[in-house]
Amino acid sequence: MPQPTSHPTPHRRGPDWMFGGVYGTVLASALLAALDQRGGHYTPLADAAWILVTAAAAALAHGYAHHMADHQAGTAAHRWRLLARALWNEWPMVAATLPTLLLLLLAEIAHWEPYGVTAVGLGLNTALLFAWGAFVALRVGYRIASALLIGLADAAIGLAIIVANAFIK
Repeated sequence: MPQPTSHPTPHRRGPDWMFGGVYGTVLASALLAALDQRGGHYTPLADAAWILVTAAAAALAHGYAHHMADHQAGTAAHRWRLLARALWNEWPMVAATLPTLLLLLLAEIAHWEPYGVTAVGLGLNTALLFAWGAFVALRVGYRIASALLIGLADAAIGLAIIVANAFIK
């Protein structure tokens, strides 16, 4: 009979594209709204860089926090491998910002006005949040009506950012 260990086995987790997708999309929306300054000099490439840097920093912090919370005994090399895996597993959060980054790149190339870019970006990200919620709900077995309600709940986060942006600015 196997002997119980003194340390519980840490939860093994791989890249969580649902969590990363929602988190990264919300992060991109909030930053897009915050970086849009009325009357200031509009710099879509700088905004894109800040969104990418912030998403990468958030992903690193989240992966590191998971690694520290799931600490287990072992050699230093083993712990470094676990840390590297925990950090790598956060790639979906950064990948979820790509639609916003692409929009900002197009805005730079086409010289779009900042108000339109922000409005389109926030609308696009709200639609993506709806899609994330509904798709994953369907994938894990919810019926279509429930999946659509879950999608609406995710989209409500995007709508909250749109409303906050309107009130703050």
